[in-house]
Amino acid sequence: MSDHMLLVDGMNLHFQMFFGMPARILNSQGKAIQGVVGFVGAIRKIIEMTKPTHVLVVFDGEHHNPRTDIDSEYKANRPDLSDEPDEENPFLQLPDVYAALDAIKIAHCETSVCEADDLIASYAKRFEAASRITISSFDSDFFQLIGPNTSILRYRGERSIVCNQDYLREKFNIEGSQYVDFKSLTGDTADNIRGVDGVGPKTASKLISQFGDLNNLMENYQSIESQRLRERIEGTLERLKLNRTLIQMDCNQELPYQMENLKFTAKIPKTRVVLSEIGLL
Repeated sequence: MSDHMLLVDGMNLHFQMFFGMPARILNSQGKAIQGVVGFVGAIRKIIEMTKPTHVLVVFDGEHHNPRTDIDSEYKANRPDLSDEPDEENPFLQLPDVYAALDAIKIAHCETSVCEADDLIASYAKRFEAASRITISSFDSDFFQLIGPNTSILRYRGERSIVCNQDYLREKFNIEGSQYVDFKSLTGDTADNIRGVDGVGPKTASKLISQFGDLNNLMENYQSIESQRLRERIEGTLERLKLNRTLIQMDCNQELPYQMENLKFTAKIPKTRVVLSEIGLL
């Protein structure tokens, strides 16, 4: 399998770089550019590490999130950055990030009707049979896509981790296809999704191992030995169904680019060269 598609969770990487840089960086005009500096450097290193033949960076666009129609509390814990000073608002540096991607000839897009996760998942599922897939993100929801040809890169320079089937089996004793059920039980504080009280990764792993999947667990929870756990599962059956709907990615989104449009053969110049090209230095 010669093709290797790299799918980058653009907003996840941008926020990681923007807030993770050791200090605010201003150019000669006094404009904050630390997010762009970090992003370009990270993309360069990620491509050097993964050596993809095809690359796409996907960003969340400004649109209604359909999952909030299902649960108004979904991601309600995310901070509102609109009132932050310009130099502390990562969204204001996005146009420069896009310009940098254009300069180094990497395809990118903003979603218009779905979350970036769903579009990335759609690409992964559409092409995983014909191409090796690497998804660069710290969003653990992508673990549900892990399979023989799909892995997740948690980029952190020399401390980066590749999460594949062996990683999931060793850490949680589950397969990628079981991750949605696993996460439905534990909940997800990052997305403000409540799980079953008292059920952490270890208990969720045992339940998935015992029952195989969430449907079988919800139908046969009475066989759980612990009365307290049995009662907690019984009291959250509807919540578990809701969680599964929220966590399950929609892999049927329309693709803005076909695979031939994502070919990447260029060598990315150093960050300073890219920033000079787009007028930031």
